[in-house]
Amino acid sequence: MAERPARGARKIHSAHVVRTERLTPHMQRVVLGGAGLADFTAGTCTDHYVKLLFPAEGAVYPEPFDLQRIREEFPREQWPVTRTYTVRAWDPRQRELTLDFVVHGDEGLAGPWAARAEPGDTVRFMGPGGAYAPNGDADWHLLAGDESALPAIAAALEALPEGAKAHAFVEVSGPEEEQEIDCDVDVVWLHRGHRPQGEALVEAVRALEFPEGRAHVFVHGEAGCVKELRRLLRVELQIPREDLSISGYWRLGHNEDGWQASKGEWNARIEVEQESVRQEHAAPAA
Repeated sequence: MAERPARGARKIHSAHVVRTERLTPHMQRVVLGGAGLADFTAGTCTDHYVKLLFPAEGAVYPEPFDLQRIREEFPREQWPVTRTYTVRAWDPRQRELTLDFVVHGDEGLAGPWAARAEPGDTVRFMGPGGAYAPNGDADWHLLAGDESALPAIAAALEALPEGAKAHAFVEVSGPEEEQEIDCDVDVVWLHRGHRPQGEALVEAVRALEFPEGRAHVFVHGEAGCVKELRRLLRVELQIPREDLSISGYWRLGHNEDGWQASKGEWNARIEVEQESVRQEHAAPAA
């Protein structure tokens, strides 16, 4: 649900870095701007995302930049590498796009780029895509995820109408990774420490006493953790599919290329397995 491309999602934009900020020891904010964002727009989705395009090492692309031409004329190993990031904020007046990056030293591609980014640096991207925003008709909201989902969770919490009921759980490595979020919801910060990824998040959501009424749910993060929470929400609690935005943003042991290549098959398999169990749970006793 959370990765349906919006109209124009394949259009390539070029932007430059306006400013950067280290929010926490492992979260870097990069604000993009410039004339290249003249045609960029984002709607009301709080999980809007863009796909950043990083040149392959040593590759020099012809101008004007044409991704289709590159893919036709360059060997695959020289194609730009894509990395997906949630839009933390879009300011249409200033035409500034804010992205938050999880940084673990030199690990990965986008994180190190963000950590080294300086005003004037340029980057190309496609988007936005997105599909989720808090449903005003819901009686209450559940939002849960790890660092990768924090920008979308924060954007959703800030978009909630005044007085909306919500429970929010965010798993981070430790207290130093907590962030200020401009909302009326008391976010439950779960400190992972040396525990396995997602374990604390699953425990916290399972321990929640679910309020009465219709829930609108947003759960994203590491795929294994999301699988466990999908089973809880979809199978055990029988929350309707249309009230769930739930998907793995990433998977332990895989980079984005590997995860995106296998994600469709993974999701389809999990859906079949859990739908079968859900129907068994829903069947009346003989």
